[in-house]
Amino acid sequence: MVPCPLALLLALGAAATALAEPLRFVDCGSIDGSIQEVNVSPCPTQPCLLHKGTSYSINVTFSSKIESQGSKARVYGEMLHVDIPFPIPEPDGCKSGIQCPIQKGHSYSYLNKLPVKSEYPSIKLIVKWELVDDQDQMLFCWKIPVQITS
Repeated sequence: MVPCPLALLLALGAAATALAEPLRFVDCGSIDGSIQEVNVSPCPTQPCLLHKGTSYSINVTFSSKIESQGSKARVYGEMLHVDIPFPIPEPDGCKSGIQCPIQKGHSYSYLNKLPVKSEYPSIKLIVKWELVDDQDQMLFCWKIPVQITS
């Protein structure tokens, strides 16, 4: 049976739409905020394949349950339930798309970069991304599985 060109186009369209879907993530303790969506680009499938020497765009849409003068990001690679700090270029949330001071009940788009250095080992791990308020409480915390590859 030869597939119909229309069916093929519809299937390709559905696949392209699937690439733009938000990531499935685990909320790991968002107390002072509520995550609506997490996007890592490019990451068409999970676990995200992170290629060494490449930088990935992070976009988190969240709403705040509190007022805060500022915010700070902390990123970890989690292996065997141990958090290993992962440096990012800009830890200040107020310089990452969030207009500060943060206001209760407002929605924000947090934007940052995740650089994957060439010297990182090729390994499967969990990326854990936290954004804390000025009282060191979690505005958001999410985890996704990744695989670092050459």
